[in-house]
Amino acid sequence: MEHVTRDYAAEGERVRALNDVSLSVGSGRFVALVGRSGCGKSTLLHLAGAMDFPTAGHVRLEGLATDALSEPELTRLRREKVGFVFQSFQLLNTLSVVENVEVPLLLAGRRNPRPAAMERLASVGLAELAHRMTHQLSGGQMQRVAIARALVHGPRLLLADEPTGNLDTATGNAILHLLRQIREEQKLTILMATHSAEAAAIADVVIHMRDGQMVQD
Repeated sequence: MEHVTRDYAAEGERVRALNDVSLSVGSGRFVALVGRSGCGKSTLLHLAGAMDFPTAGHVRLEGLATDALSEPELTRLRREKVGFVFQSFQLLNTLSVVENVEVPLLLAGRRNPRPAAMERLASVGLAELAHRMTHQLSGGQMQRVAIARALVHGPRLLLADEPTGNLDTATGNAILHLLRQIREEQKLTILMATHSAEAAAIADVVIHMRDGQMVQD
């Protein structure tokens, strides 16, 4: 990110979510963004994943400026390079566990995605639950399914927005250690937003945010 600013319009007024943020994350790093709600963490993640774009400045993912890409190029970038894990899991309740994991591959036109989905479920310890429906899972299990779905297409960057926010302490710690294990095994780059200093402690680098700016790292 190069001098990135992001403004939004709210009730006729301009709200600045990010203010002149510059950040470089090396390949294979685990970076935690820490701050209260409204400090700009989620906005930064959405910009990093090309789901939103800066009002000023540039965001580059593996050298590609996201605001210079066409919509088909952006779609391809997101499908191939980025995985996203949400606080609320965002699973599809009408699909089974393995069908949820298959979704990114189906959207990318992959034929017979089942073997890859099963392999990814096995990597998060849920192969035996592949044919359950999501409402039959615990919160920790649902987050593991969400992580498997985010990784099934082999992205280089994983964005995690409050991944332990809906989990109890023990389950949340297990998810954090799973993320750390995935990073070490796959040399994946992880950018995680959290309000918890304890959760952030598992990362390589901790960046504190306040009022749309980085205030300490």
